[in-house]
Amino acid sequence: MCALAAAICFGTATVLQAMAARAAGDGAGGEAALLLRAVRQWRYVVGLGLDGLGFVFQILALRSLPIYAVSAALASSLAVTAVVAARLLRVRLSGVEWAAVGVVCAGLAMLGLASGPEGDRAGSMTLKWVMLGTAVGVLLLGLAGGRLTGPGRALLLGLGAGFGFGVVEVSVRLIDTLRPAGLLTEPATYALLVGGGAAFMLLTSALQRGSVTTATAGMVVGETIGPAAVGVVWLGDRTREGFTWLAVLGFAVAVAGSLALARFGEAPDTEGAGPEAAGPVSPSRP
Repeated sequence: MCALAAAICFGTATVLQAMAARAAGDGAGGEAALLLRAVRQWRYVVGLGLDGLGFVFQILALRSLPIYAVSAALASSLAVTAVVAARLLRVRLSGVEWAAVGVVCAGLAMLGLASGPEGDRAGSMTLKWVMLGTAVGVLLLGLAGGRLTGPGRALLLGLGAGFGFGVVEVSVRLIDTLRPAGLLTEPATYALLVGGGAAFMLLTSALQRGSVTTATAGMVVGETIGPAAVGVVWLGDRTREGFTWLAVLGFAVAVAGSLALARFGEAPDTEGAGPEAAGPVSPSRP
């Protein structure tokens, strides 16, 4: 329930923030000025609140469920965005897109039936440092993102953002203390902060200058497959006995359905233009 609640919060926040940014107009001042105008809109503030609430739900889910189940559920926030956009922005979903929403729901239902409890293995110190190193690598990619060119730019930045969000998912599991003193000396704490910040920067850059669909598809792949593998191999995530096949199928179905809805990584323009035609929006966590 927490994983699904997080997906609902993130998916709804994307649409509300897009509506607020659009209402802020196209005045001068660039992206920073657009963001300042947007935060004066109540929808944007509500969207930020939903992002915060979704992150709390995400942490709660990751503390009790296998990472593969949570990451697939978070990817399904694109289905939530699609449905909410159809309602609030009057965006027409094609029959294929409505089918993709149904596919996502079916995949999550299969995962819910097959998922066991979270893994019982504690993450090693080596894995914590690896997560921090990965987060720093994502940050360096973000700093160099503006210099990248070519059609593969959006895909690369989207994958990098996905890896960053994946670092957040794994790091939540690796943090084994909530004492302030312990958190300050915990590599996973810094991996979470650096990975999350770098992922947001990469995704913003990808959406501003590249294909929204390509960037979001790359992000979905990056934030699901890698963290799921880490959970299974190093943290002991398992399925209910005899249900491994259903978990694998449900994971694949949910991710495939989310990829089919990748264009909703940024809420589409209300006048029928594709998302690439819409002005850049500071994205919430998809």
